[in-house]
Amino acid sequence: MRRFLSFLLALAMTVSLAACGEKEAPPPEVPAAPADDCVPPAISSAELPPEPEPEPEPYEILDPTVPREGYVAYEGVVEHLFFHPIVAYPELAFDGDYKSDGIDDWMVTVGEYVKILESLYEKGYILVDIMDCWSETTNENGETRMAKNTLYLPEGKKPLILSYDDVNYYEYMLTNGFTHKLILGEDGKLWSYGLDGAGNEVISRDLDAVTVLDKFVEDHPDFSPFGAKGCLSLTGYEGILGYRTQTMAEDQSPEREAFRQSEIEAVKPIVAELKRTGWTFGSHTWGHISLNTRTYETVTADMEKWFNEVGSLVGDTSVLFYPFGGRLDGDDVKQSGPAFTWMQSQGFRIFCSVGIDSWSKCKGDISAVICDRLHPDGTTLRSSKGRERYMRFYDAADIIDLEARPEREVGWLTA
Repeated sequence: MRRFLSFLLALAMTVSLAACGEKEAPPPEVPAAPADDCVPPAISSAELPPEPEPEPEPYEILDPTVPREGYVAYEGVVEHLFFHPIVAYPELAFDGDYKSDGIDDWMVTVGEYVKILESLYEKGYILVDIMDCWSETTNENGETRMAKNTLYLPEGKKPLILSYDDVNYYEYMLTNGFTHKLILGEDGKLWSYGLDGAGNEVISRDLDAVTVLDKFVEDHPDFSPFGAKGCLSLTGYEGILGYRTQTMAEDQSPEREAFRQSEIEAVKPIVAELKRTGWTFGSHTWGHISLNTRTYETVTADMEKWFNEVGSLVGDTSVLFYPFGGRLDGDDVKQSGPAFTWMQSQGFRIFCSVGIDSWSKCKGDISAVICDRLHPDGTTLRSSKGRERYMRFYDAADIIDLEARPEREVGWLTA
């Protein structure tokens, strides 16, 4: 565009100078400016229109509860898998320091993650949004309760929820083999930013759980016929999505607050693009606290911080993911204690723990769903029982990268 405008400007000058032809041209050795009334108006670069921002590719999100031609009703189990952030650089993650075993237990590598997605796709799973799986209804007594929705899927397909805990890019992750944050690329798409083992800046779509799934859906659109991606489970104590949006009790200086506000502004377009392209958000509490052991006062104070610092950025959510899998008030299956009831009053309807199956239950005493989800990670990839339980999704023997991981026991190899 700027080259075209420069061409027009040069052409305008040529025409203007030609119009002054009745004035005698100066000798070549005496450069003289044309008469004032023949000088075209100058156009500074600041006045040129800015280069247009890339238009985002259209993205359609559909409701799987709406019947469609060629789709069939599905009433079975909706499987639910969750991941922590994935390891981009195994040589940094598994370097023998005090974090190595924990990362080995609870994370998968990029290569393992890609293989899991490929296996899920081959086995006929398709992505659905967790918030489309249940809805609030009114029973014959005038009480609101949650009920499981009928999903209409392409014939032969099975629904799958994906969720991702701790998509905050904590400080410890920045030196232990993970990407540092999500950014928007020049193409308007989500990319990850980070540093490799040599300290070089790396901007990629192949190293982060979010961007890898985005690319996978681009290449396999039938893996997400409704446009769903996954639900991002966020804490708040070290910001969100790699941006340090949190308040800090130890530093309340004007400089720190100015930095926090700049991070808030920087993360807003990231949140908007995630939501536009099928990602949703859930709460993982502000401080990643064990909800089964904390007092009512601690739980509610922590969640007020989450609403103020995280909910204010990602919007309302009806999904709460229990840190460490600890159920509210000790046992939300048998009771709806005061903390659970308070959470429900704040808009939460889907309460997710961790288990050995994709189990769910619509509670009878209050409008809420409690459910379990499964966890592909080092513990289940190494376990004999884990390998057996996850066989409907993938075979751990085809997934685990024993060359990248620490030398620790693999149950199904020694059984």
